[in-house]
Amino acid sequence: MVLSRKIKNTISFLLYFAMIVAQGQEIDLLIKNGHVFDPKNNIDTIMDISVGNGKILAVAPNISAEKAKKVVDATGLYVSPGLIDIHTHVFVGPRANKFANGNNSLSPDDFSFKAGITTVVDAGTSGWQNFPLFKTQVIDHSKTRILAFLNIAAHGISGTEIALTKIEAAKHDINEMDVSKTTEMIETYPDIIVGVKIGHFDGESWAPFDRAVETASNTGRPLFVECHLPMYPLQDQLDRMRPGDIITHSFENITEREPVVDKEGKVLPFVLEAKERGVLFDVGHGGAGFWFNQAVPAMEQGLWPNTFGTDLHRFSMNAGMKDMLNLMSKYLNMGMPLKEVLLRGSWNAAKAIKREDLGHLSVGAEADIAVLGLKLGKFGFVDARNNRITGDKKFEAELTIRAGKVVWDLNGISANAYER
Repeated sequence: MVLSRKIKNTISFLLYFAMIVAQGQEIDLLIKNGHVFDPKNNIDTIMDISVGNGKILAVAPNISAEKAKKVVDATGLYVSPGLIDIHTHVFVGPRANKFANGNNSLSPDDFSFKAGITTVVDAGTSGWQNFPLFKTQVIDHSKTRILAFLNIAAHGISGTEIALTKIEAAKHDINEMDVSKTTEMIETYPDIIVGVKIGHFDGESWAPFDRAVETASNTGRPLFVECHLPMYPLQDQLDRMRPGDIITHSFENITEREPVVDKEGKVLPFVLEAKERGVLFDVGHGGAGFWFNQAVPAMEQGLWPNTFGTDLHRFSMNAGMKDMLNLMSKYLNMGMPLKEVLLRGSWNAAKAIKREDLGHLSVGAEADIAVLGLKLGKFGFVDARNNRITGDKKFEAELTIRAGKVVWDLNGISANAYER
């Protein structure tokens, strides 16, 4: 009890000090009266947030608006760290019917901000041979912060374009799955490449998986697993994964990979054991990666996703997935508490990719902020099988702030009032 009182007193003092400091600074943007949710700093209450020079200046009650250039009233809204989508495909370019440098990927700025997302992670669309092109062509020209899981395959998802037989192509791909060159590329861009991806390999060898694990171990990064091959049994995949490694499409039900929930509706024991061991489970909704008949019983039995990766690409955004807020709304209506949903969309995601400079609203942090409304009504949510559940609440991005700048404003709450 004494320790608890001391902690409360310390928090109160820090909030008071932050308010005093903020009142002495010039504020570019002041968000007032919003329900601030910042799990890293244990904040879950109505607060004000001041922003200056692209950084968080203060999070405190009743920050004076005297020195604020712009004030936004967030009454009735949730103010969260900018959302982080750890499973996207954004290596967009002119090549038809390709994910890497192709038109099946998406330009992130067109879709991220309107969903409250300030950071996306590209899920292995590029490998060591074409990552520099991805950086030059997309990453360097986007307002959205783009990070990447580097594919162990040299060309990422695009793979080889050499006209070979299926067996020869698989061998060719393995030969180019080079641990040293992949490691070298990660070490060249350590602030952008956050992990190693294995997936979409059309062969029977475990060499690609093992090389991806080796590279991830060499560089101190998580492995991101997206394997859908009968010769890669789910249990064997999970057994090879280390604590902190991430498996995506966790709640799919397709013939290419054993589902996590069996035909009797029970989560498989080895799946729960992997979770206990520290393997992380990402949703990876996509066009085929999320099924209610997996996700609902899994959640009821304690297998909650750690992160809300969307598998954003040209097809998934027009199918059941829609966007990250739609995915978060599904879980909210499936019974996950609101603060647990927001946690998985922000701070959990930052920790999963070992970027703890993101996903929070600490003083001095880059001001990536999502201001979210919670609409009440009757809404439908669809899975990959075209099954629908109905719900009575739905997230909507009112305002998105990236590095202190307003990049999305649904209803103009940061705009100047027009006077006739």
